[in-house]
Amino acid sequence: MPDAQRETIAGISLSHPGKVVFEAAGLTKADIARHYVRVAKRMLPLVEKRLVSLVRCPEGSSRECFFQKHAGRGFPKEVKRQVIIEKDGDEADYLFIRDLAGLVASVQMNTLEFHVWSSRIDALEKPDRLVFDLDPDEKLGFAQVRQAALDLRDRLEYLGLRSLPLVTGGKGVHVVAPLSPRAEWPEVKAFAKALAQQMSRDEPERFLAQASKEKREGRIFIDWMRNERGATAIAPYSTRARKGAPLAMPVSWEEIQTLAAANVFHVEDMEKRMSARDPWAEAGQWQQSITKPLLRKAGVDTDFR
Repeated sequence: MPDAQRETIAGISLSHPGKVVFEAAGLTKADIARHYVRVAKRMLPLVEKRLVSLVRCPEGSSRECFFQKHAGRGFPKEVKRQVIIEKDGDEADYLFIRDLAGLVASVQMNTLEFHVWSSRIDALEKPDRLVFDLDPDEKLGFAQVRQAALDLRDRLEYLGLRSLPLVTGGKGVHVVAPLSPRAEWPEVKAFAKALAQQMSRDEPERFLAQASKEKREGRIFIDWMRNERGATAIAPYSTRARKGAPLAMPVSWEEIQTLAAANVFHVEDMEKRMSARDPWAEAGQWQQSITKPLLRKAGVDTDFR
């Protein structure tokens, strides 16, 4: 018989809290809700007031899952709505998270992943972060992905931007440069594209700047397209709907050099991790943005628009 119990977590009444949503790991809906309670202090500043796409898995992580970015009937009021004008000029209701209740309410709707925009709803056209997704050919090991992240960090530093690594819970790494929200999407996208293409030209045997599975053999795709309006990236501290229930985890540049893979963090690790220093804490003091001099230094024609 189905589990008819309810449990209240962060003010949200969870139906079937004992329902196993990660079968191999034995994690229940309530376990996932409690995970977000545990990490909320660090996660919320990174996801609040960002448009969000949810990966919902009504039958658990091993069954069919789907993306949802628009508000639907029956969605809890704690998951907020924002009307957005899309590329075709139509209006649509998008979702965003404002607080812990929004995270847990999403779990109640069988959400196992949160993917967020790189801008906030109060400055939607001005991203406050730059994201490069290093997506390797499946034959490559994590050591090669890690070195690629370090090389990209060095390129960004040379151009004047400091960055942070996030292991995605899959095979890849996101290199994230926090920004003051000044430049708009076209400038940020042009900068990201120029840097990815330059790395691909300099080391074509290692890097690819095109989203081509056929050409990716033995190389790492530097996905710069995360930096356009409407694109999303996995949220820090989000669970992943994958075998073993890994987490997307912010790490330091020192720590990433000690990791064996991008999927080594799990829900049961978080109590200890939350009591340790936040590896991204220092970034809150950074003041940096995509400027015209920076665009020119990256080889972008600043009259491109």
